Amino acid sequence: MAKLAVRRRSVNRFVAVWMVFALAIFSCARADVDESTLAKYWTSDSAHVPYRALVTPGREHGERLPLIVFLHGAWQDGNDNESQLAGYGNGSLELVDDALDGNIPLVYVAPQVDEEYWPPERVAAVVRDALQRFPQIDPKRIYLTGISDGGTGVWDALKAWPACFAAGVPMSGMTEVAGLASIRDVPQWIFHGAKDNDTDVETGYNGAMVGSRAVVRSLRAMGGKPNYTEYPQGMHPIWHQAYATDELLPWLLSQRLRHAPCDFANLPPPGTERAAARSRKR
Repeated sequence: MAKLAVRRRSVNRFVAVWMVFALAIFSCARADVDESTLAKYWTSDSAHVPYRALVTPGREHGERLPLIVFLHGAWQDGNDNESQLAGYGNGSLELVDDALDGNIPLVYVAPQVDEEYWPPERVAAVVRDALQRFPQIDPKRIYLTGISDGGTGVWDALKAWPACFAAGVPMSGMTEVAGLASIRDVPQWIFHGAKDNDTDVETGYNGAMVGSRAVVRSLRAMGGKPNYTEYPQGMHPIWHQAYATDELLPWLLSQRLRHAPCDFANLPPPGTERAAARSRKR
């Protein structure tokens, strides 16, 4: 419960101010996607998780499509199925723009939670619903990305089912060092601002969870090879710049599971390597 209490801390005032500033900057950037065109869905299970979805054109010959799942930050909590796309999805829709420019077919999904925490089960519920709704999705190419609390949610979901996701892109997040060994070999591109004024790049909230720099150091010490981009002058909201990285989408789409994909309709309880192994389709 202490860990949940840390994650549910309210966003402080100066981060809110920086969010307004960042959204104002981003409003002047490229905006190829009309956010209203993203269809609204809710998962069919009891959680009834709201999410928005879009499929980019360009599919030929019936190929399977990658799925990008974006996890929002705490200030977009709710159940209106709209707030998670504020600020152009905090820049994540830049990935969709790049796909449109390159005629690259993919499925983009942006779910929403009503608290400052992303339970892995809710992330899995959205993936499960998307796989049913969009049968063209390739279960070997499911990618998670998120910002702030959503970045923490990326790591939590990867730790819950390490065998199920082809890559993770957490930004300005934090997580416990415990459990990192299970995701050592999961491809990750991690982003953080060196002057983050909310989630410290080293110490997070000065509790059990540490910031991205410390996470990367631990992963590399274990033999992992995460990509890491740290912005020397960056504060908390560095996501617009990060999602505009030219190499990010090509890198992401090049990742795929090298083993059988998971059956999201029959996932075991999260948290153990044995559970992750059992979740793979036979």
